[in-house]
Amino acid sequence: MFKKLSQLAADLDSGRTTSVELTEQALAKIADANGEGARVFTSVYADQARAAARASDALRAAGLTRSPIDGLPVSVKDLFDVAGETTLAGSVVLRGKPAAFVNSTVVQHLINAGAVVVGKTNMTEFAYSGLGINPHYGTPKNAWERDVDGGRIPGGSSSGAAISVTDGMAFAAIGSDTGGSVRIPSALNGLTGFKPTASRVSMKGVLPLSEYLDSIGPLAASVECCAIMDAVLSGEDYVAPAPHPLRGLRLLAPTNVVQDGMDEQVGAAYKAALAKLADAGAVIVEKAMPVLGELAAINAKGGFTAAEAYAWHRKLIEENKAGYDQRVVSRILRGKEMGAADLLDVIHARRAWIANAEAQLAGYDALVMPTVPIVAPRIADLQASDDAYYAANGAILRNPTLINFLDGCAVSLPCHQQGQAPVGLSLAAPGGHDKRLLSIALAVESLLAG
Repeated sequence: MFKKLSQLAADLDSGRTTSVELTEQALAKIADANGEGARVFTSVYADQARAAARASDALRAAGLTRSPIDGLPVSVKDLFDVAGETTLAGSVVLRGKPAAFVNSTVVQHLINAGAVVVGKTNMTEFAYSGLGINPHYGTPKNAWERDVDGGRIPGGSSSGAAISVTDGMAFAAIGSDTGGSVRIPSALNGLTGFKPTASRVSMKGVLPLSEYLDSIGPLAASVECCAIMDAVLSGEDYVAPAPHPLRGLRLLAPTNVVQDGMDEQVGAAYKAALAKLADAGAVIVEKAMPVLGELAAINAKGGFTAAEAYAWHRKLIEENKAGYDQRVVSRILRGKEMGAADLLDVIHARRAWIANAEAQLAGYDALVMPTVPIVAPRIADLQASDDAYYAANGAILRNPTLINFLDGCAVSLPCHQQGQAPVGLSLAAPGGHDKRLLSIALAVESLLAG
């Protein structure tokens, strides 16, 4: 069981532990030669982390606490600018490029809140896959069946972010989510992940994948932890969410698209979660949501990610195509075939699609579905076969991508039984309903845990 941020803060306040002790524990796990640290982190800020921890302890001893995460070790994904360092985004082709002059807004918010930033975490190169496989820095192994047949994928693109939390190298992690990159690794590793409405968290100083779809969110132990981190990231005052009553809660569970190809383990966990919700008095409406079936055609030429990624990468690809993960660059190059008219088609189609989706969600408190339809595949299987890689990537990205296109907010909650493969349950809502969704998720989390 992962320790919640509020519990850790209480331990600090009571003197049961110190920030220095927590930080040394995290750094020791990162440095453990038998652990995943070398694959999880692309940069480790040991000296800075120790200094931040000492400062936090000194301030707390003087009666000053800057935020609910003051003194707690956290990690940040390797696409957030840190002053004096080149942002590599899980790649090698940016080595030697200019260093960032200032911290990204998100990193600065963490520092201002007193968080101890222990390092930057590994990721799928340029965030362009939901699997978390990285040929340059290695692939962090999922804690589930880690030592069996070479281990399971962590999910991506925020791969190192998830494993930094599951392995105690950080108590919360910050990732990006363009098509599920916070929620996918959370689901596959038994964590809670929150994708906020994109506009709520600044993208300043963040290497983009798609400005139309990118959002920033936390991976952590619980809904409460995610709400705390979300307040820090967005620069808002933290107000603890209250659980929303489950009785009478109306949830739409689509029967089309989101359950296609669902494996036996995910299916069993998902159906059990819906049954628990129904027994608690929630109204589960299982029916088709026609708009979901339209998205594949809208994005048939690659959609926003291909067009925007190619625009950003085209000069780098000319310089050093061979330096890229070839499974990533091949997808980026799809954008080369998209013209301005194709991109405008997607922009216009999205407006109509969002309007239709919100109309079909009217009268419901949230959308509920499996975060991803399959459990984590084996790393070796996907490394060995392009067909297996692309098939798994498509399946894993499909459901969470729907919410990015909606410009909505979503939470992934663990819903599997202890000892079984991690499975995520997704609760989602249109944009702007973040706080209400967190309240709903808090109630559902308590029900599932019980």
